[in-house]
This record gives sequence, structure tokens and C-alpha cells, in this order.
Amino acid sequence: MSYVAPRSTDRTVATSLPPNWWWGFALYTAISVVHIGALFIGSEVISGPTKLALMPALTVAVLWAGRGSTWSTTYTLLFLAIALSWIGDGAGAFFPGAPTLPIMLVFFGLAHLCYIWLFTKRLPIRTVPRWSLVYVVWWIALVAVLVPVILSQIGGGPMAIAVSLYGIVLGATAATAARCHPVIAWGGAFFLASDTILAFRLFTPEAMPDWTSGMVMLTYCLGQGLIAAGVVISDRDRTIAQDET
Repeated sequence: MSYVAPRSTDRTVATSLPPNWWWGFALYTAISVVHIGALFIGSEVISGPTKLALMPALTVAVLWAGRGSTWSTTYTLLFLAIALSWIGDGAGAFFPGAPTLPIMLVFFGLAHLCYIWLFTKRLPIRTVPRWSLVYVVWWIALVAVLVPVILSQIGGGPMAIAVSLYGIVLGATAATAARCHPVIAWGGAFFLASDTILAFRLFTPEAMPDWTSGMVMLTYCLGQGLIAAGVVISDRDRTIAQDET
């Protein structure tokens, strides 16, 4: 990511991504499919290591797809968000003996703050669309359903506050993603769907069948992958637009 593409009057050529830019995402997709499949069949032997391989594979995908781009704050924020997500994914493995859920909330919360900064300051192409108000409704419904359940548990007060705050950050990620390229907007929506399913699995497990474990990671892998791909596409378009002015 050190080469700056020359100016071009050919918009079609200028906006094209590097040849075979999607190869890295093919690797990420393959690992995701194996991981999700392992969850659906209940194979922890496969699901454990493949989960820890997801974000490194996504990093490789971005490095490959973004070659030829100039390193910028955009890529710094994206890689930081991916790294923080990786720590959140491996909270149990990286911090054995520590409470997993609070660690996950902290690191994923930091990852979402990176995404919010990225979507607000670096990549927006429109104002916040009106339809994104659905994320406000989502947060109100989430709090209304889950907070009473959490409060009924021992020591549930702090956790209820943490979940409510995390929900605000998660909803803000989805809402600010809606300001960006449609690929990013879809990524933000899938990420929100993933954490919503996970929240109900954690706090109302009796209502969630086993197959929803696979749905958590299916929507998570889609969300992270679409966000990363959308950032690469948007950064390339943004750079070309600047070159043409």
C-alpha cells in the first residue's frame, strides 16, 4: 500500500480495483464457511481454531485487495477495528480464567468506535438516511426485552448498563454505516443482526435453538467481510475523486 495510482481521464480504468482483488476475500469466505459449518454440526474441534483464523484472514484480504493504495487513516482504523474484533473473538482463549463477556464487550466496543470514526469522518457519501431511524427502534426494543431479564439475574445491574451502552455503540455503527457505500451499509446491518442474536442467546438461551449459534457467526462473517470490502472500494473511489479535482 505504498504506490499512488497515476491520474487518469478514463473513469472506468481509474475506478477499477487491482486485478483479482477478491482472492483474499475468497480465502476469508472459505474459512468462514468451514467455521459456520462446524458450528451447525457442533464440532468445537473445528469451530475453535477457525474462529481465531477469521480476522487474520480478513486482514490478508484487505492487504491484497488494497494493494496499490496509499496507506492512510482509513486503513489504520480498519485494521485496528479488525484487530480489536480478533481479540474480542478470542476473549476466552486470550484471557483464560477471566469473565469472557465483559472482555468481549470492551474490545468489540472499541472496534465499533473505530468503525464509527471511519464511517463518520473518512467515508461518508450522504447524510444519515431517514430509514436508519429503525436502529433507534431496535435499541429501544432490545433494552425493553433484555434489560428486565438481565436485572433479574444476580449482579445484573452493571451488566444491564453495559449491554445498554454497547447497544448504543452497535446501533451507531449501523447508522453511520448507512451514510457510506451500500456494501458498508449492509455490513453494518449484518453486524448488528449478529450481536442481536448473540444477546438473546446469552440472556434468553431457553428461547434460542442450537442452530442460532451458527446464525450468529454467519451474520458476523458477512458483516465484517462486507464492511472491509466496502472500505477498500470506498477508499479507492475517494482517492480517484481527489485525483480528478
